[in-house]
Amino acid sequence: MRTRLITLLTFFLASTVVAWAAEFRLATFSVDVTMPLGHPCMGGGIAPAREVADPLYAKGFVLLGAEKPFVLVAFDWCEIRGTSFDKWKQALAEAAGTDPQRVLVTSTHAHDAPVMDEDAEKLLRDVEATGAWKDIPPPDPKAPVQVASVCQPAYNAECIQRVTAAVRESLRHTVRVTHFGTSRAKVDRVASNRRFFTRAGRLSYGRYSRSNDPEAQDADEGTIDPWLRTLSFWDGDKAICAVHNYAVHPMSSYGGGKVSADFPGQARAAMQRAHPETLQIYTTGCAGNVTAGKYNTGAPENRGVLAERLHDAMERSFQDTQRTPLTQAGFKLVMMPLGARNTPEHTEPVLRKQLAEGVRPFARSEAAMGLAWYERVKRGHQVEVPAVEFDPAHVLVLLPAEAYVEFQLFAQECRPQSFVMVMGYGECGPGYIPIDRAFDELDINLGSWAWTPPGSEAVMKTAIRKLLK
Repeated sequence: MRTRLITLLTFFLASTVVAWAAEFRLATFSVDVTMPLGHPCMGGGIAPAREVADPLYAKGFVLLGAEKPFVLVAFDWCEIRGTSFDKWKQALAEAAGTDPQRVLVTSTHAHDAPVMDEDAEKLLRDVEATGAWKDIPPPDPKAPVQVASVCQPAYNAECIQRVTAAVRESLRHTVRVTHFGTSRAKVDRVASNRRFFTRAGRLSYGRYSRSNDPEAQDADEGTIDPWLRTLSFWDGDKAICAVHNYAVHPMSSYGGGKVSADFPGQARAAMQRAHPETLQIYTTGCAGNVTAGKYNTGAPENRGVLAERLHDAMERSFQDTQRTPLTQAGFKLVMMPLGARNTPEHTEPVLRKQLAEGVRPFARSEAAMGLAWYERVKRGHQVEVPAVEFDPAHVLVLLPAEAYVEFQLFAQECRPQSFVMVMGYGECGPGYIPIDRAFDELDINLGSWAWTPPGSEAVMKTAIRKLLK
């Protein structure tokens, strides 16, 4: 009993609240972080960068006006994990003159984009240095064994320098903030849950980001959050910055090495053209189990169709903004002890064997990413779950990794009378964070890229409940 009490205290006492009243100012920045050609996409899971269809950006703001600033940065990257994630938070905090805990880093999760995980890359290079990988028989005896790679750490370091320089420069040109705005609009025919029932009543989790399966297309959307939400900052009647948030995997036509922010990037660009005086930022919600598969066949023209639908919702939401005087802001943080998976096919020894002996390069890369999370957990790491409150009725939350959409809906249920914007893809080391039902129903997506144990639903909901209480 005493041990359980200590554990609960460790879980909850890390939570802090700071609030104030002050005059606020905002600094905004936008930096090109397009990866070089040849850089792995999706941690090596799809073709490496071969050409650039459209650039990738890191877009964000610094909110000043009280004890310590807040920073939000949204990357058009697939994910940022482990030590790489820590480096970004530390560097951005130093640039903005704040604490790393007050830096909210999120990725849109575009797949033709990088996964930054220096820990996993080091594991791969260490195995390569032993020479063991050279003894792996290739699938084609005439083909050489391919070297696995997750990312290029040197490019991550270059981007950190570039973005932090932009943050420092932006702080020389701050703008007064008198109001914040909140709004939402329903998105038409974009999101659908991976989980659906066939006409024969068979349960399937096979509705991916693109689908030509008539049954996946005909089935209803399933559990989604149909609303796009917008948080904006204003100087009087002038909008300085607008952050749009929607829960869906941001993929239409993908996987061929054409670097792209995909349809959310196109929708955001359309908003930027329509409102050039306002920095437009897009963040992805909890979309671990939400895709565009019901409405997307993967044909190249679908990108423009989905972008137009998302842009329409952004525009309607922005036009419906309700402004509130910005007189205070608060910060709350919960430290969450999210564990490492230990089911039969996902133990540490299994992953180490896969890292050393996996035939496919991505099998080795994926094992390295899983092991990087295992090692982080073994060192006692806990996940930061932050929230910024502009008053009790307006809250911005950042959840880790590929959390399922049910966690976003749960957060909103915790504050049913409030505007609660939930961003996903914060610290991405855990991979998928499913609800328990997905494990029970043998969700086929959890065969890989899922390194949290069954039972994580309760841990996540306890943290969210504490955060929003």
